[in-house]
Amino acid sequence: MPASNRMRIVRLANFVTESSGGLRTALRQLGAGYAAAGHEPVLVVPGRRDGDQITEQGRVITVASPAVPGMGGYRVLLDRPRLARLLTRLRPDRLEISDRTTLRWTAGWARRHGVPTVMVSHESLDGLLRLLTGGRLRPARLADLLNARTAAAHDRVVCTTGWAAAEFHRIGAPNLLRVPLGVDLAHFRPDRYDPALRAGHAAPEEALLLHCGRLSPEKRPERSLAALTELRARGVPAVLLVVGDGPRRDRLRAAAAEAGQPVRFLRYVADRDLLARLLATADVVLAPGPVETFGLAALEALASGTPVVASAQSALPEVVGDAGLAAPGEGPGYADAVLELLGRPGAERRRAARRQAERFPWSAAVAGFLAAHDLHPADPPAVPVDPRVHPADAPAVPVTSGGR
Repeated sequence: MPASNRMRIVRLANFVTESSGGLRTALRQLGAGYAAAGHEPVLVVPGRRDGDQITEQGRVITVASPAVPGMGGYRVLLDRPRLARLLTRLRPDRLEISDRTTLRWTAGWARRHGVPTVMVSHESLDGLLRLLTGGRLRPARLADLLNARTAAAHDRVVCTTGWAAAEFHRIGAPNLLRVPLGVDLAHFRPDRYDPALRAGHAAPEEALLLHCGRLSPEKRPERSLAALTELRARGVPAVLLVVGDGPRRDRLRAAAAEAGQPVRFLRYVADRDLLARLLATADVVLAPGPVETFGLAALEALASGTPVVASAQSALPEVVGDAGLAAPGEGPGYADAVLELLGRPGAERRRAARRQAERFPWSAAVAGFLAAHDLHPADPPAVPVDPRVHPADAPAVPVTSGGR
């Protein structure tokens, strides 16, 4: 892929909702970074209705698409002819695909039109197949076959952690790059700690635990409830605040009420200031999902000065480092990890969390993704460019002599 100057980077993503967490954050931050670097990002996502707007992350095109039953609002771009026509009109210089399954066909469209592609692997096929089979089978052969097809279809495959890249290393994919995501270090900070907010959720002697994430089967939110139950069974005063929404929400609420556990449920928090204060105010954040390939919410917690207990099965121990702990199994392992973290001096654990997060600025992530596209920051345009017009279609700018 030859390097060039100002490029139109069209990005496609499925399984995005108005209340999506990590993926929506990553798309927004990368798009804003591409725009700041002088390129023209265009994001195409499914939605309730058609839309087209200019935002801080560039142009965002929403295509009316059906919801996936039982998935808590996720929508999928399924109209291939319509999407192909849209891509033809957009005339991308680069295509970035944040979906390894339902949008893999767009790599074929790109090859036919001479457009280089980057596929961003936001999930582990190994992990998803393990969950689908209930852990009874290890369908590595099927994962290897599908991953080989994915790697062959795209010019580059980007994974955000070594854990996520392992399944591609196993098949010897020659076009694999590892580029970590980032965190907004200016927004998520330890000084967002809010004593009044804490007093509204926990007594002074209680440990405030926070589960922040989508309440869906692959995230295993019931592990956070099990950790609270185990801690209180050991006589540890603790409360749990659950921030997020999803198909498991009603079941979790019912289980917490039946067990008589002090759990408060907040739905998806769109207010980023409130989210930053919640993360900075909690004593420990729980991230029990076993197939997380990076864990942006956990990284935001670290940036806020709050340690994280993460699933030992996921990529999060790689991201969290010594600023948190990895927990095996279900509730008891998480309770052990929470107790160990709470046993550390508060100022020390907060400094360690922030120090770990500072290894992941979004500027480094943007630079890494641009490098995956064989791109660098572009020279600023001589005249303002409407992102809805490809440079080849832009009207000529008249050249005049003399003053204005």
